[in-house]
Amino acid sequence: MITVSVNNQQATLPRCCSLAEALATLGYQGQKIAVAVNNSFVPRSEYATHQLQGDDRVDVVVPVQGG
Repeated sequence: MITVSVNNQQATLPRCCSLAEALATLGYQGQKIAVAVNNSFVPRSEYATHQLQGDDRVDVVVPVQGG
């Protein structure tokens, strides 16, 4: 198991976890979101291949409508 920070909250995930798997586990699957890992934007096309490491910092941004 690895521990990562997701929006400043600790999450425990299986070792060798892709970003796509992590997002599904955390309930973000199918949502329109933007994701940065360690302050670097990750394109949606790379979610399945981007492997998370212990102590990674994941920031998930969900767009909000309105003004």
